[in-house]
Amino acid sequence: MSIPHTPRLWRAMCLLGAPTAALAQAAAPAAPAPAPTLAPATQQLAPVVVTATRTEAAPFDVPASISRVDGDDVRDGRAQVNISESLGSVPGLVARDRQNYAQDVQISVRGFGARSTFGIRGVRLYLDGIPATLPDGQGQISHVELGSVDRIEVLRGPFSALYGNSSGGVLQVFTEEGRGEPRVGLEVSGGSDGLLRVATQASGSQGSFGYRVGASRFHTDGYRDHSSTTRNLGNAKLTLRPDDDGKLTLALNSVSLPEAQDPLGLTRAQFEANPRGVDPAALTYDTHKTVDQTQGGLTYERRLDAANKLQATAYLGRRGTVQYQSIPNTAQGGALHPGGLISLSRDYEGTDLRWAWTAQALPTPLTVVAGVSADALTERRQGYRNYIGSTLGVQGELRRDETNEVTSFDQYLQANWQPARDWTLNAGARHSQVRFKSTDGFIVPPNPDDSGGAVYGATLPVLGVMYALSADTHLYATAGRGFETPTLNELAYRASGGSGLNFDLQAARSRSLEAGVKARLANWGEAQLAVFETRTEQEIVTQTNSGGRATYQNAGATKRTGMEASWAAQWQGDWRAQVAATYLRATYEDAFLTCTATPCSLLTQTLIPAGNRIPGIARGSIYAGLQYAPAQGLRGGVELRRMGSVYVNDANSDAAAGYTIASAQLGYRLALRSWEFAGHLRVDNLLDKAYIGSVIVNDGNARYFEPAPGRTWLAGVSASYKF
Repeated sequence: MSIPHTPRLWRAMCLLGAPTAALAQAAAPAAPAPAPTLAPATQQLAPVVVTATRTEAAPFDVPASISRVDGDDVRDGRAQVNISESLGSVPGLVARDRQNYAQDVQISVRGFGARSTFGIRGVRLYLDGIPATLPDGQGQISHVELGSVDRIEVLRGPFSALYGNSSGGVLQVFTEEGRGEPRVGLEVSGGSDGLLRVATQASGSQGSFGYRVGASRFHTDGYRDHSSTTRNLGNAKLTLRPDDDGKLTLALNSVSLPEAQDPLGLTRAQFEANPRGVDPAALTYDTHKTVDQTQGGLTYERRLDAANKLQATAYLGRRGTVQYQSIPNTAQGGALHPGGLISLSRDYEGTDLRWAWTAQALPTPLTVVAGVSADALTERRQGYRNYIGSTLGVQGELRRDETNEVTSFDQYLQANWQPARDWTLNAGARHSQVRFKSTDGFIVPPNPDDSGGAVYGATLPVLGVMYALSADTHLYATAGRGFETPTLNELAYRASGGSGLNFDLQAARSRSLEAGVKARLANWGEAQLAVFETRTEQEIVTQTNSGGRATYQNAGATKRTGMEASWAAQWQGDWRAQVAATYLRATYEDAFLTCTATPCSLLTQTLIPAGNRIPGIARGSIYAGLQYAPAQGLRGGVELRRMGSVYVNDANSDAAAGYTIASAQLGYRLALRSWEFAGHLRVDNLLDKAYIGSVIVNDGNARYFEPAPGRTWLAGVSASYKF
């Protein structure tokens, strides 16, 4: 879909090529340290570095819950279609593959983001340092080409607040950089339900210039009826090091979904009768979505001297979406109804300027990071009837036309100080201000002028302390505050049934505490344990959900209390085991009222009592994996996942049952002169269990359930050549 250029977009495009790049930091993402010498018994995992707290550090030495998933784990024996495939080993995080490419994967961290029915909210997303979460807090991660991933970092707990609005957790994806001799590769994989993925990559470096480009095409007929999808992805990462102290990185990404059919959810009766089926409304109105997105970002890093570094980032992008919904044509006859087809055109852009200073003269280590960031989104939202006369599932009369603008301006300061040999302090604060403005372009009596706006702001402090009980045992505690503005999608409709945005909705505010221990176990790898609690005021919850439209309100308090445990070990360099377990109790602390119809009235109100569980959140989950992965030859692995039951609505009147599934993979790698070959075979859901993979929280038609596939298989081969 065509998205008009805006003056602000052109300014950002100029900024990408402007001398602003000369303002930047030289702290390039560090590569993993070399693996330690192999020992005959269990050994510690190779030390790694993460940048989730904006300073390079080993996660073992940071007073926060941080997990890292390396690129080989993302790709090895996997379809490389959904980011959810490789995140099962991260405690506290739930990533659900919905088997519906008209919506994004569901990602929640410690319960934040669980209520999202489409896209990702409550969790901040980044790709190569470029926000994949827009200023209003809504994000998506479908533009990641997983074949190019170098690593994924996940930050949980209070320190996530240092990323500003809607940061119940932070997920950052970094793609590989081009290094070494030129290399080209091709990969083909196929599997159940007509799955076919073809991908190609090229990488290398010449002097100070490096490049890594990749592209893939994916198609599936879908596990369910009316769920066919084709998706094209492309990415490029170009690096230039003009001297020893500077680095310039250009990252480009694109995704296109020519058409992704939407099978909708199923009611319980429909699921039990035919989990591969669809509600008739999906076929009647041909529910589907088309997406086109292109974005680019430029980062320049500069080491000024031994103590000072600067980094400047600028990015811009555009995303167009057209979605055909199943709202009955009989419900669209009202003068204020916005229609059953949504067309969104979004231009977004932003900058971030960061300074890092490391004390040289102090007797104890001290690092300070300060920065400012500004982000902007311009959205053209149009609504049309999804019918013309008696013809359904087509674009009809215009019923809504508005321009929405969201801007954010943040300042942040954080420090890492080691006042004594065994003590480390991490502290920081971020001030965020988010402005919403809506200009109504559809003023057709009795539809009034619904222009308006709102401003949200917060100052978010964080403090963490770590004590080294020994070289192999670290204790820590962290506390912080966070906030979450409503997204444009949550503001889009009013419970009264009137037109325009619901600017009465306020931001939710939270306070989090966490304590934990990190230990290196002699001959038994590394283990971590964390306990946490988050209390939220003015939680954003569903108020009405009927006629295909959800409205939201601020309820009272909620509480999320839980525990995370993880363990990983490596034997003989080729064997690796991982275990991750999460317990999470998420409840409403105050009662509130919802409505069963729009407009909301006393006759349609329903009481949600205090103590009810927040829907979409499992109380417990477990992951266990064992891999044998030598550099060459035969390799393989097994995985086991257990997920607890999940309530589907605030009333807790129904739930998706818990499930346990197992997967296995077998592969082979061969290096032959300048060639490398690989092949793999994978089977998921080995026992062919029928289960619900994800739920649509508070669906107004009781179509809560999205079934997961039964036993599926995947086979793939790849070849690469080094020049």
